[in-house]
Amino acid sequence: MRQKIQKLLDDQVNPSVASHGGKINVIDYANKIVYITMTGGCQGCSSSKATLKGGVEQAVFNAFPKIKEVIDVTDHEAGLTPYYLG
Repeated sequence: MRQKIQKLLDDQVNPSVASHGGKINVIDYANKIVYITMTGGCQGCSSSKATLKGGVEQAVFNAFPKIKEVIDVTDHEAGLTPYYLG
């Protein structure tokens, strides 16, 4: 399931965030919950919550209706080159 979700993100979400130097990665999938990290320009970006809600969750929930939640486990405070400084 992790691979299917990652492929979805790679096909539908990552092309958009790549333009800002970012990438979304699936870290784990358990109990119908997806755990992701945001890297590159997404790590520490002030728009990361909007990306999670408007991009990642919508794509995942539309493709996999049984998934209950997507949790961002990124340490956004450690982002070195966020696209938007908050």
